[in-house]
Amino acid sequence: MARILGGIYTSHIPAIGAAIAKGRQGEPYWKPFFDGYPPVREWLDAVRPDAAVIVYNDHGLNFFLDKMPTFAIGAAPEYRNADEGWGLPTLGPYAGCPELSWHLAESLVADEFDMTTCQEMLVDHAFTVPMSLLWPEPERRPPVVPISVNTVQHPLPTPARCFALGRAVGRGIASWPEDIGVVVIATGGLSHQLDGRRAGFINREFDLLCLDRIATEPEALTRYTIRDLVRLAGSQGVELIMWLVARGALGGHVSKVHSHYHVPVSNTAAGVLVLDNEAA
Repeated sequence: MARILGGIYTSHIPAIGAAIAKGRQGEPYWKPFFDGYPPVREWLDAVRPDAAVIVYNDHGLNFFLDKMPTFAIGAAPEYRNADEGWGLPTLGPYAGCPELSWHLAESLVADEFDMTTCQEMLVDHAFTVPMSLLWPEPERRPPVVPISVNTVQHPLPTPARCFALGRAVGRGIASWPEDIGVVVIATGGLSHQLDGRRAGFINREFDLLCLDRIATEPEALTRYTIRDLVRLAGSQGVELIMWLVARGALGGHVSKVHSHYHVPVSNTAAGVLVLDNEAA
């Protein structure tokens, strides 16, 4: 059966993609952020995943406010990027893993999660920026299964529901009959607010608590409401729910391989975390 090797949790700020495109990783503003990623790539080189499940949120490139599924899964042979208006270069295409995607879609629906299944799917910076951070060389990237979570149009799925989805994803991966290693990646966060009177809001204390609890006590984070997350992490800080999906997919016992936190990147608190799945 398939094995979940571990989880990676990372921010996905558009400005990161621009810095990569312009070769600014070594500049004083950017170096403290990019210094957090060599240990992540070393871990990936060691475990060598055959596939990656990427939990992210679409910002209007594939879904918009008139049609916004709560949960969607890609089942395409490849995924393309397009211009979002950030001035980022168009990247990709990214190889899909449609057989695993369909298996997960069927498993999740049987597990009573009503997924929107997409046989065509554009992926935005929330997907492409982490891929560039984790695998700078495109030829080394494994095939992917994207799972999109609504963090834009209320009502949003609760943290508890997202953690339960992750557990269902974990069961689906474990029931895949092929002997492959899978890494589960969550993107987004940490605390940030891009609009309103609290624009620029960052909550370092809450971010560091989340980086710890995701590893040691994820169930504690499921007790927050969406309203709680907006208050504590900002209106866009609700992206923490995607980290809960990816954490739910892992076993109960994990080991922390690497953690890094830097403030700010653009106007966002940036974090990266690697958890090794001891059950694997």
